[in-house]
Amino acid sequence: MDSLVSARAWRDGVPVEHAITRNDLVTAAHDPDTLVWVDLLAPEASELAEVAEELGLPVTAVEDALAPKERPKLIRHESHVFFTVYAVHRDGTRLGFSRVSGWMLPHALVTIRLDELFDVSTVERRWKDSPALLAAGAGGLVHGLLDTVVDGHFAAIQTLDDALEAIEDTLFDDRPTSTAFARSVYALRKDLVALRRIVLPMREVVSGLLRHPGTDAPVLRPWYDDLYDHVLRASEWTESLRDLVTSAFETNLSLTDARLNTIMKKLAGWAAIIAVPTAITGWFGQNIPFPGDGQPLGLWLSAALILVCSLALYVAFRRRDWL
Repeated sequence: MDSLVSARAWRDGVPVEHAITRNDLVTAAHDPDTLVWVDLLAPEASELAEVAEELGLPVTAVEDALAPKERPKLIRHESHVFFTVYAVHRDGTRLGFSRVSGWMLPHALVTIRLDELFDVSTVERRWKDSPALLAAGAGGLVHGLLDTVVDGHFAAIQTLDDALEAIEDTLFDDRPTSTAFARSVYALRKDLVALRRIVLPMREVVSGLLRHPGTDAPVLRPWYDDLYDHVLRASEWTESLRDLVTSAFETNLSLTDARLNTIMKKLAGWAAIIAVPTAITGWFGQNIPFPGDGQPLGLWLSAALILVCSLALYVAFRRRDWL
């Protein structure tokens, strides 16, 4: 089977030395003393149907695993539990998402990945560090997988949080914001919306596992309670970041309006000051007699009026914070 990437088996939490082959898969998966994990990478529908048939799974199991654009979900069948989650990774400057699905049987876990962007070696190390979980059955394997996925959600949320702090620093800078700033805020909001779509449904996935007989063993219950707490924290953090991004966008608009009002006040103030010499020189330019007409007194009188009136307007505007 070309899509088979890894196959592991444990007995009482201890790895089985010999490798699990395709022929051993069915026997090991139905052995109550053996725990089996099989990882499939981008399998064809026909390949997946063969595995499902050998494991005694219904045809709908293949449809669930390969259906496009599925949201994170958990479906409990009579023979197995199916789940779909999304791992997060960096794709350049944006967030990328990798879909991971799984069939959880009483003594086996089959994971189906559609790409190689999710590193299963991290999950294997977590299983290796927690042999007590593996001794509890397939629920321990699922916990290690979901715990790794949720940790990736936290890392992505932290990245967005740091980006939001940088935006806030730019937002309250004295310099006006540019189009690039608005573009960065929009990109952050778009990433956050996409992340929210995969983080919030995780509550239903973990909550459904908490009610499943395969994960209610005494040794597993505290681990799943802790995982559910992490999922809630990630959801709340995502919601708070969404509110902050919205506030940042609205604050930017408010600050832009405030800067525009300040500029308009200054322009109006200087226009009023400039209007004083214009009015006085225009008055003294009329062809009618006025005090100092035809004498040096007229020049000094007009200059004094310009200076006094302009200075009075400048002081008045300055007190009102117009200049």
